Amino acid sequence: MRLLWLGGSLALALLIAVLTLQSPRPAPASAPATDFSAARAMVDVREIAQRPHPVGSADHFRVRTVLLQRMAALGLQTSTQTGPFSPEAVQRIERNGGSAAGLELVNLIGVLPGRDPRLPAVALMAHYDTVPVSAGAADDTAGVAAILETVRAIRARGPADRTLVVLLTDGEELNLDGARVFWGGHPLRDRIGAVVNLEARGGGGRAMMFETGRGNAQTIGLFARAGVRAPGGVSSNSLAVFVYELMPNGTDFTIPKKRGVQGINLAFIGLPDQYHARASTPDALDQGSVQHIGSQALETADALLRARALPAATQNLVYADLFGRVIVGHAPATGWLLLGLAFLGLGAAMWRARSHAGLTFADVGRGMVDGLWFLSTGLVLTQTVRLLAGPLSGRADSAEAYYTLLARLPWMEAGTVLTVLALALALMGGRTRPDRRVVAGGIAAAALLALGLGGVNVIVIGAAVAAIGLSLFPVLSARSVWGGWSGLIGLILIVASAAQGFAPEAAFLFVWTGLLAALTAVVAAFLDPGLTRAKSLAPVAVAAVLGAGWIAGLAHTVFLGIGMDLPGVLVLLGLLVLMFVRPLSPQQAMARPLLMAAMAILLLGAALSGAAPFAEPQPAPDTIAAA
Repeated sequence: MRLLWLGGSLALALLIAVLTLQSPRPAPASAPATDFSAARAMVDVREIAQRPHPVGSADHFRVRTVLLQRMAALGLQTSTQTGPFSPEAVQRIERNGGSAAGLELVNLIGVLPGRDPRLPAVALMAHYDTVPVSAGAADDTAGVAAILETVRAIRARGPADRTLVVLLTDGEELNLDGARVFWGGHPLRDRIGAVVNLEARGGGGRAMMFETGRGNAQTIGLFARAGVRAPGGVSSNSLAVFVYELMPNGTDFTIPKKRGVQGINLAFIGLPDQYHARASTPDALDQGSVQHIGSQALETADALLRARALPAATQNLVYADLFGRVIVGHAPATGWLLLGLAFLGLGAAMWRARSHAGLTFADVGRGMVDGLWFLSTGLVLTQTVRLLAGPLSGRADSAEAYYTLLARLPWMEAGTVLTVLALALALMGGRTRPDRRVVAGGIAAAALLALGLGGVNVIVIGAAVAAIGLSLFPVLSARSVWGGWSGLIGLILIVASAAQGFAPEAAFLFVWTGLLAALTAVVAAFLDPGLTRAKSLAPVAVAAVLGAGWIAGLAHTVFLGIGMDLPGVLVLLGLLVLMFVRPLSPQQAMARPLLMAAMAILLLGAALSGAAPFAEPQPAPDTIAAA
């Protein structure tokens, strides 16, 4: 019975995640004039991305001429801004075999005057240069073409009070130089009150809003109202904004953000093998991605242009989209209230289970230990499996390792996900059933392999010590379903409390899921404390479908963004999924088959990652370019 509940819940959760991750269908050229049409934008993509057009090339001059003509045809008042390249940009030009002598960057600027020139303006921004080896159909021709189509649609919707500024920057691939020059002193700079920037780090997938200005509560409020009107909805959360803030990466939006300008940064990062590669051609570009990023840019820019007041810097909002259809958010301090409700819910469920199902506090503690075993063992195994696919980018300070990782990403993702799934099944089947020395020895062997492939890593060493130690003491494993379930919920709520204290923008991932699990436990405990009948398993299954489906959708984006370098992040997300499905653990009779399935899945994951170097050959040297 429980095996059917478990399998059905996971299948439905996966289906929801897959549906959530789909890009919208591209709108045809016959779409209404007020709508964004990927088909219309693709006309510009094909014209611009005929060949690579890095700074200083003949095609760079050709693209510049084409864009100025297109901007003028759209009714924009066009101008250019020239400026010097930074020393870092000059070094990159020369490293790529070119000469910077006599070169100047050229920004392209278009203005669509609003009815009230006194109001702060809104800027649409993208860069039109590429790396030397790539036609850049995605990065950033798709962004440029989407802006041109957005301007056309905005004009079709009628005049707005605010002025629209189109800024197509030069030299972004070298050192963000075009943005530095414009925001460093152009006369229009101080008139702009909000920016919508378009980027790409791949050739497909849903467009994600991954960065905002600081103090983004009002910006997210406007985006939540406008962006969801785009076909396909939105993909965004405060965790992505928080993480990107900590990363060394930069885009053109980095420059106005430092000046305190509000705005949003949009990008799609799927099909990463096209990033800075020959493969990034108009025919390879996912037109659904163009539709998604362009529609969100249109709706957000139009809302800004017609807003009574532009968003101001206040506080950062804690928020996330729910399956791409709606954005839910709250003030950072509200997280403490939600945590309090979660702890109360967990306490009520434990009281009921203690009175009617014999739950003990000791077994709750053992359930927490199960979660720690899952985390520590998962970190060791996922790191090992990931390293089987190729070198870590951190092992060599070169672009070569990074692009090798991108080329092998589908294999890496499958191997890592299967590893996490295998651990979850092993825990639900009874992690102490196999011989403890065999389990500990297997973890030790995996750790040694990881250290041999990736070098000394204190995190892997620490995780291995913890995992081996916990494996050698089977008495520390939960003895009841309630002990395992409530222990996992308690562990997540402890993590949530720490996150709420140190990084409230990231805490929602644990606070919201912990609250849903705690409330589900209350309902199940009062319906059937034994967790044996359908009336208690049904609400658990519903919560598992919704919770695991939402987390699985986030996990894919996390892996594309940072998971390939930090596969342990997916283990933490896997623990959240395990928290929802733990009470659906099959009966004792199914424990052995479940453990055998876990071993088979683990070996399959390792095999997929190990096959990556042979199935996805390393890119040729001429496909590797400066970021």
